[in-house]
Amino acid sequence: MNALLALALAQSTTVDKIVAHARLQTTWGTTYDPAYVKLKYPGGDLPKEKGVCTDVVVRALRSVGYDLQKLIHQDKKANPGLYPAIGGSKKLDPNIDHRRVKNQAVYFKRFGQTLTMDLRKVSEWKPGDVVAWKLPGGLDHIGILTDQRNGARLPFAVHNIGGTREEDVLTSWTIVGHYRFPKR
Repeated sequence: MNALLALALAQSTTVDKIVAHARLQTTWGTTYDPAYVKLKYPGGDLPKEKGVCTDVVVRALRSVGYDLQKLIHQDKKANPGLYPAIGGSKKLDPNIDHRRVKNQAVYFKRFGQTLTMDLRKVSEWKPGDVVAWKLPGGLDHIGILTDQRNGARLPFAVHNIGGTREEDVLTSWTIVGHYRFPKR
């Protein structure tokens, strides 16, 4: 991280830091790599050159002190019935549980704010918000909204779907969740 970015982050709000760290990930050359990886726990992460959409969220929130790997693992352990069986399994796995869109959505619904999905309420879509989508074919996707806006005043998102990018994609897929974490 360069000195100018470090100074800006030191003077920023939590939301500004989340957005800055999400945006910083677009400079890493991160490729989309859904491979299962054994991670240290807590605080485990893939090399920054690899990841999926959920890793964008994990890394941005970890930069402000929220370790979703640990938080989701602890909540799923205490409340296993609240989390979906993925691939037919409800087994706890700190290597992958936090890297699943459905698990992140459960966590954000429980400990964040669940927000509108009405795109006509433009002012309610804020930088730092987390948005979950359903892609064609039924795949789940997730990203973080930024302060950049399109002509309709809807925010761009940082996401990883073939590489980490900041793009005008909010309306590109079916929105299935809109969350604010941490609550503010």
